[in-house]
Amino acid sequence: MNKREFLKRGVMGAVGVVVGGGVLSALTGAAKAPGATPQKTIGLELYSLRDAMGKDPEGTLRAVAAMGYKELETASYINGKLYGYAPKDFRALVEGLGMKVASAHIAPARNLSEEEQLKWWDKALDDQKAAGCRYVVLPSMALPTNAAELKAAVEYLNKVGALAVKKGLKFGFHNHAQEFKTVDGTVVYDYLVENTDPKKVFFQMDVYWLNMGGKSPMEYLARYAGRFPNLHIKDESIIGDSGQLDFAAIFEAAYKQGTRDYFVEVERYSDAPEKCVKISYNFLMNASYVK
Repeated sequence: MNKREFLKRGVMGAVGVVVGGGVLSALTGAAKAPGATPQKTIGLELYSLRDAMGKDPEGTLRAVAAMGYKELETASYINGKLYGYAPKDFRALVEGLGMKVASAHIAPARNLSEEEQLKWWDKALDDQKAAGCRYVVLPSMALPTNAAELKAAVEYLNKVGALAVKKGLKFGFHNHAQEFKTVDGTVVYDYLVENTDPKKVFFQMDVYWLNMGGKSPMEYLARYAGRFPNLHIKDESIIGDSGQLDFAAIFEAAYKQGTRDYFVEVERYSDAPEKCVKISYNFLMNASYVK
């Protein structure tokens, strides 16, 4: 199941991972990698540990904090709760472990009318703010298939973004590979970036999916400078393993255009999920080009 299906179904985790023993307990006690720079603030998209978060949120968050992560992006908002917690209680739990909730991936049900969706967003944005978020991100949308749908998508993003601005939040859109298809001769992603209001909508570049869409993260960071305050740092599995992405060049281009935050996301596993997440953290901690 990919992340879009996960969020669409509202699943908090169906297959449990044993937390507190085995790989996870070993990783939480691991020493920091040689050459690590403690001042780095590395974020984690909690979808990376979706099954563990579904089974034991508190134990998993303790493990994540012990790995060294400092900021979190959530991927579970169901009936006004984050991983089963009221927003303020989830914030207290996270901050008590020395981390912060910086961002959230949330989306309303697609079978709602636009009016109903905007009403949903109004409450959802309040809840994410109560959890401590500064960013709220729409993780995906139905791919527009014609010019009218492209225009409607832009209008929708601007409306949600306007609600977020009123609440002191930043609203963004997260890409997959599909947004780099063309509709009526126009690349969907390009149209969205060029026609949304920069004061209302930002774009959370998922560097892996952009690359899989046949595009260059560095080129897009330069072309649309200022639109990417945060990134998803992702690879085929563990960060850096595939050799497909030039992370040094990506970070250089990102910092140049104003990126402030980044979140590791491990969507596919080449080993135990917790191990993939920890090794990805070590990769970034040991990378001289990562601030």
